[in-house]
Amino acid sequence: MTITQTAAGTRTTTQAATEPSTGTISEHIASLGAVLQALDAQAGRLRSWAETLADRLSAGHRLLAAGNGGSAAEAQHLTSEFVGRFQADRPAFSAVALHSETSAVTAIGNDYGFDQVFARQVLAHGRAGDVLLLLSTSGASGNLLEAAKAASSIGMTTWALTGPTPNPLASLVDDVIALPGASSNVQEGQLVAVHSLCLVFDEEIERRCIEGPDRRAPGHAGSSATSPEASGGAL
Repeated sequence: MTITQTAAGTRTTTQAATEPSTGTISEHIASLGAVLQALDAQAGRLRSWAETLADRLSAGHRLLAAGNGGSAAEAQHLTSEFVGRFQADRPAFSAVALHSETSAVTAIGNDYGFDQVFARQVLAHGRAGDVLLLLSTSGASGNLLEAAKAASSIGMTTWALTGPTPNPLASLVDDVIALPGASSNVQEGQLVAVHSLCLVFDEEIERRCIEGPDRRAPGHAGSSATSPEASGGAL
């Protein structure tokens, strides 16, 4: 709006608003390209992870996942796809997002400190042969580092999706997919990684004609000691 003082009095004119630039959005989308290109280079590793998950979860093992902030959202997105479904219908598989148990998180944080909120749950829920997947853009979150150490101490397989290396988390886990770029772009790349894992996992479950997880305790499959007959009747 422009106000002009004239001999006849005050005149007000309205100017069209300046058209906002889309440059910022275009730059953000363009910067995502490098992250997706780096992720594509890790397609073989992603497939290997998905195949391992098909092996482990169908045998009755469990996926535990955790992250902070946006990475927590991606971790919970992943576990929900395994418990529910990704695309086509298939059996449910055990997957737990550790940050989603708010009472446990706040109790542990209060009693043991925030660095222990995931590690304590890993020690409670994890078993040898289970998989822990940690998502982080920095790779430096103390609670994820402690979770990785706890998982390794009990024989779990540990993986991480992180931002650029080197970072502390990448050096602690069994395997890592590290993506270059800003935190926001890394998180967007992690979502693609999550969907890629689900896609190949479902493909493997269908290809192997797996009807669901082995519901006997992991490590005891085939053990007569766990059967009703061996215990002298119905459990």
